[in-house]
Amino acid sequence: MLDPDFFAQDVVTVARGLIGASILVDGVGGRIVETEAYHQGDPASHSFNGPTARNAAMFGPAARAYVYRSYGMHWCLNLVCEGVGEGSAVLLRAIEPTDGIETMQARRGVVERRLLCAGPGRLSQALGVTKALDGLPLDAAPFAIRAAPQGDAPEIIAGPRIGISRAADVPWRFGLAGSRFLSRPFRPPA
Repeated sequence: MLDPDFFAQDVVTVARGLIGASILVDGVGGRIVETEAYHQGDPASHSFNGPTARNAAMFGPAARAYVYRSYGMHWCLNLVCEGVGEGSAVLLRAIEPTDGIETMQARRGVVERRLLCAGPGRLSQALGVTKALDGLPLDAAPFAIRAAPQGDAPEIIAGPRIGISRAADVPWRFGLAGSRFLSRPFRPPA
């Protein structure tokens, strides 16, 4: 299991370090292939204007889940870290499904493995993520996060984040080079 102390690092280090690790929610999940980093000093972050009822988990202890609804439709799963003080979290954008694929297919109504978890909303739906997981510790059920296998040094690519209007060119989106499970192709920073 990934030590909770891993999340005591700055958010960019954690976002990069999660590439190649695995996450399971109640035994369903896979290899993390895409992340984005956010912290309180970042105008694109939910924590930028301080604590609210919606983002309270971002201001709690590290190694917790922060779950929010995007566009009023999709749950999104973030992993809280120390970052630059409080208010830091890593958005999980995509995983390569490895465990519980039939469960994911049933939840998503999708058969094609590549599309099951390609995007934060799809990922959360496939893993059964809801607001009920907000604030829960990442080192206890229903979560299981495993470090990348020893000797596995994934090639990581970086680029601008997706779907935001402020600080959009900050290259804090990280992905596994060559993965066919990314939410979108990477473009170079401006």
